[in-house]
Amino acid sequence: MAKIGNYNLFVISESPDYGVQTTSYPVEKGIAFTDHVKPEPESLQIEVFLSGSNYRKTLDRLKYSMYRGDIMTYSGRFIMRNVIIEKISPKADKSAKNGVLVTITLKQIRVATTPYVKPNPQTKPTTNAGKKQPTPKKPGTAVYHVTKRGDSYRLLSKKYGTPVSQLRAWNKYPDTKIPIGVKLRVK
Repeated sequence: MAKIGNYNLFVISESPDYGVQTTSYPVEKGIAFTDHVKPEPESLQIEVFLSGSNYRKTLDRLKYSMYRGDIMTYSGRFIMRNVIIEKISPKADKSAKNGVLVTITLKQIRVATTPYVKPNPQTKPTTNAGKKQPTPKKPGTAVYHVTKRGDSYRLLSKKYGTPVSQLRAWNKYPDTKIPIGVKLRVK
């Protein structure tokens, strides 16, 4: 029995693979000159037997973990940390009645973290450049309204947006006795 992540597996065989990369330069006589050795990630090929009524479900979950790139730990005869499932190869033959023989290749990975932090974008102060600027009203430009039948300070206030008290102060007519045809200041 072995365990990879949360999956308990019946392991038939385990085959680890260790290796290095070397750089070689030819020389006139003898063995090539090597000046650099770089370790390659360790890998492990395991052969497991998935059986029982839910072996397909287990196989699907293993494939899902592989596609997502889940980082797991393998515990069997060999122990490997920080591995991902690199390849899954199922093989069904007549010897497996209610199951499947699966070869799983695990590869050790190293996740690099970066100290780089994306800076917040610098915002410029808001300006009104490019926008139409309002023209200030000139003081002393009064707006007048010639009265007609039915006009009142309340209606003129709604129409021009001037408070009723201001209309009364400018125009000196009582609310009920505004004459028709006179000019009233409304702004």
